Amino acid sequence: MSDSSIPRSRPRGSSQRRRSRFIDQARFTRPELLAARLLIHVDAARVGWVRDQLNAGRSGLVIGGPKALRKTLDLRSEGYEDVLLADPAFYEVGIATADLPYLQRTGEFPATDPLGQAVQEQLAVGTTAALTPTGYLRAGDTAAVRAAVREVAVREDPRIVLALPIDVGWLRIDLVDSLINELSTAPGPKAIMLGGQLDPLASFPDALTGLTRVLAQVSGTALLRADLAAFGALAGGAAFAGYGLSGRLRHVVPPGEPTTSSGFADSPSVLFPELMALFLGKTLARRFAATHAPVCECKACGQRPLDSFPSNRDAKAAAQHNTSVLLSWQQTLQTLPPGPDRQRWWQERCRAAVDRYPLVNAAIQQPNGFRVQPQLLRWSLLNATAPSTSTGAGAD
Repeated sequence: MSDSSIPRSRPRGSSQRRRSRFIDQARFTRPELLAARLLIHVDAARVGWVRDQLNAGRSGLVIGGPKALRKTLDLRSEGYEDVLLADPAFYEVGIATADLPYLQRTGEFPATDPLGQAVQEQLAVGTTAALTPTGYLRAGDTAAVRAAVREVAVREDPRIVLALPIDVGWLRIDLVDSLINELSTAPGPKAIMLGGQLDPLASFPDALTGLTRVLAQVSGTALLRADLAAFGALAGGAAFAGYGLSGRLRHVVPPGEPTTSSGFADSPSVLFPELMALFLGKTLARRFAATHAPVCECKACGQRPLDSFPSNRDAKAAAQHNTSVLLSWQQTLQTLPPGPDRQRWWQERCRAAVDRYPLVNAAIQQPNGFRVQPQLLRWSLLNATAPSTSTGAGAD
């Protein structure tokens, strides 16, 4: 599973001549640093948008897509030393099976050990740990999950993170116990990525409950490619979590399915902190057209109104705003001791946001201007501090 995007040797006259491409794996491969981090999941082309915003002790990057390995190598060569994962995302194009739970890039000569090859390639470019090249795990395919777990268990390699791109259907009442049983035998860290259209956690009422059960009962489980659920996961004891910078990196579309969308997005998604939701920049501009929009005081905005991101020309600024707000929330979360205090903090924020919607709508004189999103409502109603059979998911 070699990555064709990794740069080959160049002539002496190349600008690459002055920059060493040798990566000291022992220096960068430190999976223990992942604990309690909020990672930003981003395409290789947009790393520069948020790189300088990251906090060295609390955050990091997951670089997605076919150029993930090359970009990781570039960052390490340029002196980036913090937490860094590469996610080639083969699960976007292939299904995991009991015979072949791990995949490689289409068109390459078949590898006898795609898992070992993927781990070697990622660590060679300086990743903090290596994500397994797991295919998409269809709901109910216990044999495929078991095969993926078995191959990782045989390795006994603490540098490996078992990537679990699971269909959200796994979180149904009739399947989640089976998933928990299979994952409980997997050593080391595990990273769930939810598959489904639009917002997978809003697709059926029990999805959120199922996710929180997995995080509580399977030690070392993280949540990647998430939206604001990344915070619910961290508050609930996830090993670490990842927030997708763009919409397509906040869930996994099942392979072979066309992407369902609400239309062509001609403006960026902007986080409205008080409402704890993402809205298109043009939507915010319309809603506040007749009144003053709230002013954002995050480090990236510097008193910038929330209605000032109307077009895709503002995409970089919107991404920096979103990231800055999220990292400030994480800083607050980590001032609290792990356990019930963090869970209550998250639920109270969600409840306060839900209560804020009618007030904002009244202020703009539009009764249905902003509508509470289903996932936010479910977080606000979740019994966050209910007893569980947790085995100690995640270190803090």
